[in-house]
Amino acid sequence: MNTKTFGSFLIVFLCLTISAVCFADIKLPALISDNMVLQQDSNAPIWGWAEPGEQIKVTLGDLLPVETIADRTGKWLVKIKTPKAGGPYEMIIRGKNILLVKNIMFGEVWVCSGQSNMEMPIAYRAIHFTGILNCEKEIFKTNYPQIRFFKVEKKTAQSVQDDCCGSWSQCAPATAADFSAVAYFFCSDLYKKLNVPIGLIQSAWGGTSVESWMKKQVLESDPNFEPILKHFDEAVINYPQAVQEYLQKMKEWKDACTQARAQKQKPPMEPFPPLGPMYYRAPSVLYNAMIAPLLSYGIRGVIWYQGESNAERPYQYRKLFPAMVKNWRDDWGQGDFPFYYVQIAPFSYKNWSRPIYTPELREAQLMVLSLPNTGMAVTMDIGDVNDVHPKNKQEVGRRLALWALAKTYGQTGIVYSGPIYKSMKIEGNKICLYFDHIGSGLMAKDGPLRGFIVAGEDKNFVDAKAIVDGNTVVVSSDKIQNPVAVRYGWRNAAQPNLFNKEGLPASPFRTDDWFNPDADRK
Repeated sequence: MNTKTFGSFLIVFLCLTISAVCFADIKLPALISDNMVLQQDSNAPIWGWAEPGEQIKVTLGDLLPVETIADRTGKWLVKIKTPKAGGPYEMIIRGKNILLVKNIMFGEVWVCSGQSNMEMPIAYRAIHFTGILNCEKEIFKTNYPQIRFFKVEKKTAQSVQDDCCGSWSQCAPATAADFSAVAYFFCSDLYKKLNVPIGLIQSAWGGTSVESWMKKQVLESDPNFEPILKHFDEAVINYPQAVQEYLQKMKEWKDACTQARAQKQKPPMEPFPPLGPMYYRAPSVLYNAMIAPLLSYGIRGVIWYQGESNAERPYQYRKLFPAMVKNWRDDWGQGDFPFYYVQIAPFSYKNWSRPIYTPELREAQLMVLSLPNTGMAVTMDIGDVNDVHPKNKQEVGRRLALWALAKTYGQTGIVYSGPIYKSMKIEGNKICLYFDHIGSGLMAKDGPLRGFIVAGEDKNFVDAKAIVDGNTVVVSSDKIQNPVAVRYGWRNAAQPNLFNKEGLPASPFRTDDWFNPDADRK
């Protein structure tokens, strides 16, 4: 063999050797990394990739080691019986190489997902987010080393992914500033009451529709969701032309913004990009990229804040939202874990390019309480009719935490929900309304009760007089002698004021089921 041939052979040999070594190295997903929180008192999954058939040994703190063998695709998974909350611990994973994961805590793990009101950070300032109430003071207080954050990097995918991008960090002003405010305040309330480490996994993206967070097979299995998939397929075909139209709209929008600034007026809303193959509002693309990689991780539950992007299709949302909850529960394989969510707040939607039906959307959200182990935080009193991103995220987080403390952690004596409509009774020209979750009693906040309307058989609603009478609300109108139906908070920007005495607002509701064809857009 001449020198030139030997040199070529040596290069090939070295490349193959290096490739084999790289393939043999154990690789861990982003979630299994320094500073993570593992769900306490559970069989916590630890997983990764190695050479097919490779022997893997996982040792976590002083717990007994667990061993397994990588399958024929190289995937391996073990489950570690975690004790009660505590830490920090170290984990050693041994195979053909050795990995060390440091500063691990056992505690409570919650996934925090949805659209912009979940994504909205504590203090980050940008076009869409201008900081929450008292953001500077709140940031100063965010020094909780036992609270850990994992922020899933925004990404779309047309197929299910096995990993995501992100890393765990300890809660401090530098890390909390750009983390979900709702999630942080939910967590800080839990931490103060439970005094255990808490891990938050933020997987949220502003402006997203619920179908983006759902598995494609789930959407395909229900004929009610066929219009979503059909609309997407048509959009992909028309995408090149739609991009050109979008670019023209953006040019016109920029010109309009320049003119608005010159006239000291509010600029128009920015045009939405067209629906395309990798668009973040396309069906399943966020489930594939930002939920599927989390499914092996042990969690306590989910908090969710989404709905505005589906408010043009509220009747469809009645099926979409519960289907998504079931989809996640099925795929996580942890049973009916707690799923607590936020009912969308009042907003005028004056300059939106499409019709919005938030009363019906809130109703669809209310209906999901029929699923086991769910809870809803009502925000009718803490919205901003001129800002779709209301700044009082402290109270949103607190109300979600009330559900968790009472229902998940079994703390007693907590009133965790505002009044929820239960039934009605017609008495002459009045209607008596009965509620669940009245706490220590019903009350009108800031003046007489408002937000009630009443109708007769003709279905024409008029403003009504409403009074609290013990544990009921009595509704009437001089214009309606034979009332048959009552609605409460039934406007996009409604600001009604029925509460229980613990200060939690009633959910909007209606006693009728009259169909609104305008809100049935598919």
